[in-house]
Amino acid sequence: MKVKYFQDTDTLHIEFKESEVAETRDLDENTLLDLDKHGNICAITIEHAKDRANIPHFSFEQFAA
Repeated sequence: MKVKYFQDTDTLHIEFKESEVAETRDLDENTLLDLDKHGNICAITIEHAKDRANIPHFSFEQFAA
């Protein structure tokens, strides 16, 4: 998984897996969902991310199974 934040455009891009994007769906006017040919989520793009995704307080945690 890769998380990229583009400060110049205030865009957050979360890539869940490297895969060829077959379709991009608009979830709303500022959120895009990328799907592979099987309909699995590849990535999500969020515009105006500072306000919508609380970017300054990003954290990641992994828990043992």
